[in-house]
Amino acid sequence: MIHRRTFLAGTGAVFFAAPLAAEAQPAKKLPRLCFLTFDPGTTQSNRFTPFFRRLRDLGYVEGQTITIDYLSADGRGERFPALAVECLRLKADIIVVTTTPAAQAAKNATRTIPIVMHMLGDPVATGLVASLARPGENVTRVTIMASGLSAKRLEILKAAVPRLSRVLVLSYLVDPIAAPQVRELESAARSLGVKLLVQDVRTGDDLPAAFDAGARWHADGLLTTAESILVVQRKRIVDLANQHRLPALYPYRTVVDSGGLMAYDSFTPDLQARTATYVDRILKGENPSQLPVEQPTKFELVINLKTAKALGLTIPPSLLGRADEVIE
Repeated sequence: MIHRRTFLAGTGAVFFAAPLAAEAQPAKKLPRLCFLTFDPGTTQSNRFTPFFRRLRDLGYVEGQTITIDYLSADGRGERFPALAVECLRLKADIIVVTTTPAAQAAKNATRTIPIVMHMLGDPVATGLVASLARPGENVTRVTIMASGLSAKRLEILKAAVPRLSRVLVLSYLVDPIAAPQVRELESAARSLGVKLLVQDVRTGDDLPAAFDAGARWHADGLLTTAESILVVQRKRIVDLANQHRLPALYPYRTVVDSGGLMAYDSFTPDLQARTATYVDRILKGENPSQLPVEQPTKFELVINLKTAKALGLTIPPSLLGRADEVIE
């Protein structure tokens, strides 16, 4: 069964008097955007609010100047092929995807409808685009991956916990962007003298066993790779991390908002807003194959001192001084 939700990109309407002759003219067809995501429900804790806000600022108001269909896989990646076909049935003019499996399903379903990546992983390594500068075909926009980002997260965790020696890594290995992150972590771990225990998480029900495995292995820290399921399951992950008293660093600041210890995040509001700008440019006629894929240039380190205190952890002043935001 396909679940379809519509996100209201704006509220309210203003009506103006128009000449009677205009009333006889056929209504102009509104452009149709299909927003294809892993996240259940609507925009779950406003994770994509900067994107929709920028669309509204550009003049795209739901029901007035655009139609937006929010299609959710409800946390089950195997639903994406059917959801991509649904986008075609709805006669979407443009498809926005928020995870690599969704992008792959959309690209397999159509080579003509423009597909805009909203903060995906490595689109070159996963075959979505030919190159960042010249993506080719019908896929373009933003990747949240940058060279060395996974290694940097391990370095920050080590700086926060100098005694760190064994790190539990949660990863959604079925996602093509997981393996490159794990390889980068393994390389960084060798140079830092840290051992990793990688646990594959396919559903939220896999999490307790993954943490139990980490406990048996005597893990003293936690990382997750940057796949949508791990942010969708953030509350459960944070609860288990705190229960096992594991200092953790996450790829998304929204996890820190849910009580996580730290995040090193490239999923910035500015980058989300720029995705909306690409949507606008494509709907106005630009060719997606000619629009370069952008990488993040700004990264935000967020530290939750309340969680640190609950874990009995003192964050070094040098690391606090590097933080973009400290939650007290």
